[in-house]
Amino acid sequence: MSLDRRGFLGAATLLAAPTMLFARAATELRFVFIVQRGAADGLNIVIPYAEPAYASLRGELAIDPATSLKLDGTFALHPALAGLRELYAAKEATFLHAVASPYRDRSHFDGQNVLETGGRLPYQLKDGWMNRLLGMLPRAGKDAIAFSPAVPLALQGAVEVTTYAPSTLPEANEDLLMRVQQLYAPDRQLQALWASALQARGMAGERMGGGGNRQDVVALGRMAAGFLARADGPRIAMIETSGWDTHSGQDARLTRQLLGLDGMIAGLRDGMGAAWAQTVVVVATEFGRTVAINGTGGTDHGTGAAAMVIGGAVQGGRIIADWPGLAAGQLLDGRDLRPTLALDAVLASVCAEAFSLDPERVAKVLFPDAIRGKSIPPLLRA
Repeated sequence: MSLDRRGFLGAATLLAAPTMLFARAATELRFVFIVQRGAADGLNIVIPYAEPAYASLRGELAIDPATSLKLDGTFALHPALAGLRELYAAKEATFLHAVASPYRDRSHFDGQNVLETGGRLPYQLKDGWMNRLLGMLPRAGKDAIAFSPAVPLALQGAVEVTTYAPSTLPEANEDLLMRVQQLYAPDRQLQALWASALQARGMAGERMGGGGNRQDVVALGRMAAGFLARADGPRIAMIETSGWDTHSGQDARLTRQLLGLDGMIAGLRDGMGAAWAQTVVVVATEFGRTVAINGTGGTDHGTGAAAMVIGGAVQGGRIIADWPGLAAGQLLDGRDLRPTLALDAVLASVCAEAFSLDPERVAKVLFPDAIRGKSIPPLLRA
């Protein structure tokens, strides 16, 4: 029986899925890095509602303390983050504030390059800190993957990794798949590639549900769990999210973004099942946004931001912040939240704890030119 054009394209797309050749990490703990591309507004994500200058500087963007989700006497979460508030109450989420990479200018491209390479300056390093982490781990055990159409810079480098992104084409039926399998069986190279693509499809398929908008970030969380929860699945992953650049109309746009993030993490948690107890998720952005509202109902590129460490393996229920204040004399350049915690130190600390590595060596390999500042308290359960 001949294949029609749509069926052939569906089969070709599945064949084009990358082979499941993963970097090896001898661990049962799952480490997931979620990047918020576009400079997420930490001040309206983890809200310093008790800060006297917050409401006056934010104006109409200030979140009403009555609707925010209180964490302690100083900070609250955006109302869209109800799931994360539950994880905080369950001591499975820690929020860090006034955090930044070493980058101090305001270009998305340069800021993301510093965030992903682990350098002090843009384009100083050619590979990513996550790839260098993989190079420190034993080559026996489990795997690493990026849920992205291409390998993100953080995972680029000497250690080979793979990516997986769901196709938007119609799902190929089982009869078609069987015929393609028979077609490729005599060719050792094509047969191996096809078997690998089917493995990827099997890991992702149940969590995607076979319908709906496959770019939806909630479905992405479920799909990622389909890989990570498996006994033979990956243990290290990166997920990209975009759309965090809120120069105008921020209130509605940020709410949508946060609902998506909250749902994606809920999907990841629910899909992980018992493996959630061995999972740590780090959420970070390239830099924060200005403290004051601008003239178009948004905020501009800033410096200090918020980060999250989430998961069943996390020693949560805490806010970690050396809070600098928002009064005029306390702002960086008179406009930005002044960073007091190094994002490099947070990432290095989590990775050292997660993979039982020497903290000083991890910091030196992942962030070779970082200025060693304040130490980060333990972030994971003993």
